[in-house]
Amino acid sequence: MPSSQWTEWPTREALSRVGVPRVRIALDIAVLASMAAWAVSSAYASGAFHGWRAMLPALGLLCCTAAVLGYHQTTLANRMLPSLGLLAAVAAVGAGSYAAGADVPSAVLWISASVMAMERLPLAPGLVTGVVMVSFFALIQDSSALGAGITMASVLLGGYSLRLDAQARSAGFRLLAQERAAREAEATSAALAERARIAREIHDVLAHSLSAQLVHLEAARLQIERGPEGPFREQILERVVAARVMAREGLAETRQALSALRGEMAPVEDYLRELGVADGAETEVTGERRQLTAEASQAVRRVAQEALTNARKHAPGAKVRMLLVYEDGEVALEVRDSGAAGQAGELGTSGSRYGLLGMRERAELLGGTLEAGSEGEGFVVRLRVPA
Repeated sequence: MPSSQWTEWPTREALSRVGVPRVRIALDIAVLASMAAWAVSSAYASGAFHGWRAMLPALGLLCCTAAVLGYHQTTLANRMLPSLGLLAAVAAVGAGSYAAGADVPSAVLWISASVMAMERLPLAPGLVTGVVMVSFFALIQDSSALGAGITMASVLLGGYSLRLDAQARSAGFRLLAQERAAREAEATSAALAERARIAREIHDVLAHSLSAQLVHLEAARLQIERGPEGPFREQILERVVAARVMAREGLAETRQALSALRGEMAPVEDYLRELGVADGAETEVTGERRQLTAEASQAVRRVAQEALTNARKHAPGAKVRMLLVYEDGEVALEVRDSGAAGQAGELGTSGSRYGLLGMRERAELLGGTLEAGSEGEGFVVRLRVPA
């Protein structure tokens, strides 16, 4: 046996009894309760406790119960001295029982302390503690050498068997946890591979198409500008320039979507500030910055973009303020406009309701919420998503 196993504590899973069936726990409690009842009844039957001493067995039981519960916690925290002290308290109650003439309770307490030492302490101190307690028990019982050896071997083997059972259960639990983690990692890897494939497809089709469209629109703009002046040329030029701006914005959004699929997105607060500069909106970020998931980051970006588009469309010239707040376990976005004269509340009843519906569905898919409505003279969109 490696030397480290003599000084190492049992694993936390073994000490915490994780994975133990409820039937087994109920059976263990029943056995302990039966032993406690047997010890107390034997103490009273011995005739050693009468008068004011009649309270001592019950007090001893309470002390031992508290010591055993504390021992469970101190061994779970791998605290050696407190654990030995609590075992010594149990042994002391056993010694008091023996001194009073109650042999059965003392035997139960000493043997139980020996078993607990073998089961929950590092093997070396557990073995020493168990040997000392069983030897003391055999000595005061005037047992023969053979009887003392059989008693010691039985008690120590019983405690060691419980220790091996707990360690085997712990190993199985940890193996199950490792298998679950491996499956989750495999699923994550497959999802990332699928995202990368979708990103390649979007890049090869949509991004190339938009890039080619930009080239053609720029060529059309140059040709129109070289043509004869007139109202018709100005109208066509305005349309081409607008189409070129839309194509450029679409290409930028496509690249951002590709970055999201590949997990390479820039911080969302940087995107909001750039979006605010482009739209003339005020941007404020509060809370401790952290990396958001791709889904949460994309939801914030899309809602901010849709809210600003609605503000430009339905409240032209209004002051717009975006507030991003990093909170505990979630991120919140508020987009508020000051409203245009005579148009308060128009957004909620206009054709933009489909945009608001899409934003709300995006938030709910992530387990978040989206609220939108008129406040004062303006309109407010509030998004909250787990992050």
